[in-house]
Amino acid sequence: MKLELERIEHRVGPATWLHPLDLALAPRTVTVLLGATQAGKTTLMRVMAGLDVPTSGRVRVDGRDVTRVPVRDRQVAMVYQQFINYPSMTVAENIASPLRLRGGLDRSAIDTRVQALARRLHIEPFLARLPAELSGGQQQRVALARALAKAAPLMLLDEPLANLDYKLREELREELGSLFASGESTVVYATTEPTEALLLGGYTAVLDQGELLQYGPTADVFHRPRSIRVARAFSDPPMNLVAGRWREGAQGPGVELPGGVSLPMLQSPRPAADPAAPALADGDAVTLGIRASALRLQAAPGELSLSGRVDLSEISGSDSFVHLHTGIGELVMQLPGVHDFTLGSPLQVHLASHRVFVFDSEGALALAPDRRADTGEA
Repeated sequence: MKLELERIEHRVGPATWLHPLDLALAPRTVTVLLGATQAGKTTLMRVMAGLDVPTSGRVRVDGRDVTRVPVRDRQVAMVYQQFINYPSMTVAENIASPLRLRGGLDRSAIDTRVQALARRLHIEPFLARLPAELSGGQQQRVALARALAKAAPLMLLDEPLANLDYKLREELREELGSLFASGESTVVYATTEPTEALLLGGYTAVLDQGELLQYGPTADVFHRPRSIRVARAFSDPPMNLVAGRWREGAQGPGVELPGGVSLPMLQSPRPAADPAAPALADGDAVTLGIRASALRLQAAPGELSLSGRVDLSEISGSDSFVHLHTGIGELVMQLPGVHDFTLGSPLQVHLASHRVFVFDSEGALALAPDRRADTGEA
């Protein structure tokens, strides 16, 4: 299925829920809608599904205008954050229901497909139970299995893992990526979590307050966010932002930071991919963007060293997050593994110029990190 949105806008009363946007989805791949709560993800999915008619613009499927075609006349499967199952059917019957409606499969083939999906979604022991006998997370997996069984050309998933516990969510992210890759559906997956977008790969559309900020291959959007707004949406924890001035000195360019600190661009970031990216002149106000993972405990030649004080140290999953008070401002550092830091203790951290983003005074990306410096690429 080739799904195209042309100048789609959606207003409810005086409020604009979706600002005019164009979006052509890559067929038979995953597109992640990434954004905070109320960014417009669910509204956009409802327009795609035919549950809502946009105020203006057109929805095309394989070139055909389906803007006012209701959802019952479209080939769409949708899973909401709040699961929906048939309460009088067993888990097996719920999963099998779209296969039976579609026809063309005998009972043995349907049972085989049901067993395979139940196994991958860890609900095989519950096939004979009714949904009311399951936990919320188990019921959500039943809804996921039923949507996957339908194998619709367009599959819409609105934060389907939000109600699951951390460990199961991690397991199912990997399973879903594999299931999507092996299918024929065009998948749209809404989430607030950047990690989920990176794990699923494919393409990512970043939304904020009803605006489509950027769309492209997920890795490209992550490594080259077009603006501070995109970088904020695609960073967890939020990107560290530090105000500064661009300097063109005799020793080369650099960024002048608060407290008299200067970050020389000894290994200069690469120009932003956008040919319209702003040029920087000496004295221009800039914002330095530092992802939490870019700060290191080990120093390397040419890196900037910052003295800080530990204000908070917390563990999330398999990573540690350290909140620091430094001479250039409050920073958050992300470290792999479990680390123990004493509150109030001094800590030296290090930053390489090739790992930073530089945004101009309007918040547009001017320079992006040079990944080749870390990967050894030419």
